[in-house]
Amino acid sequence: MKTLIIAEAGVNHNGDLEIAKKLIKVAASAGADIVKFQTFKAAALVTKAAAMAPYQKINMKAIEGNDTQFEMLKKLELSYADHFELIKECQKQGIEFLSTAFDLESADFLNSIGMKIFKIPSGEITNFPLLKKIGSFNKRVIFSTGMAEIHEIEYCLNTLINNGSKRENITILQCTTEYPTPDVDINLLAMKTLRDQFQVNVGFSDHSIGITMPIAAVALGASVVEKHFTLDKEMEGPDHKASLAPLELLEMVKSIRRVELGLGTCEKTITSSEIKNKSLARKSVVAKTTIKNGEIFSEENLTVKRPSGGISPIFWEDLIGRCAKSSYVADDLLCSSELD
Repeated sequence: MKTLIIAEAGVNHNGDLEIAKKLIKVAASAGADIVKFQTFKAAALVTKAAAMAPYQKINMKAIEGNDTQFEMLKKLELSYADHFELIKECQKQGIEFLSTAFDLESADFLNSIGMKIFKIPSGEITNFPLLKKIGSFNKRVIFSTGMAEIHEIEYCLNTLINNGSKRENITILQCTTEYPTPDVDINLLAMKTLRDQFQVNVGFSDHSIGITMPIAAVALGASVVEKHFTLDKEMEGPDHKASLAPLELLEMVKSIRRVELGLGTCEKTITSSEIKNKSLARKSVVAKTTIKNGEIFSEENLTVKRPSGGISPIFWEDLIGRCAKSSYVADDLLCSSELD
């Protein structure tokens, strides 16, 4: 199964439409399936007094009087007109547009423009009005589970289903809400718990450094992988430091596609690429010494050597004690008629 790779541009455009378009080009060039942004109205998302998280303060180089989430998010809003420009750019670049809605108005807007998938971020999985709204769209839903207890995940899932979403259209992502996430807190194996308990597709939303964890997630069965990326990690903004650079994004996509090929199927069989090596690597029963017609085969006059093509060593015990039907010199492969 092909993994859906979401390149998370998020707010790494810094409120600049041209930077956002460049991010789309980077995501498309890297081979990602989807490029994702964030749609919100700062006034509907946070109170004017809500403080920034510590990592946001550091990455925004916050100064006195400019250290609230509201001030930060106001600078990072995209207008509705911007969205149409971004959709056109996605169509031009051959990549699917996606954006996360953080409020009811934004969700309605994204639905009105025909967005096929809705992504619910970790911070919104207890937001009943938003979950009810998105569930009513009856579209594919992906939601992250950072900071969540199992009962909260169940609440989100049930709320979506009770309001119109189909279970088979919901994917739950293991996620840890820390930027960057320490390796010890990633817990990729939680994907198995989520899959087994809720009977849904699962995936991984990653905030760790580098590309190792998303690749490992695919090997563990992630059907969706989401990863932040940026044009430059040194840009000012809340998420740049924990994002991939363009070349890292490219390498992640290439590595995931390689892992998908390597996973193969559950069937164990001889592959087409190894058939040519079988005759050289496998062995046959051969004469260890000169053996005369009628002589008894024994461990003293038989041995096993490459190549295959003669009698397989599987039949070793069937040969021992039989009378030779032909004569052999050392290294001769025994004839198959010896087993008749």
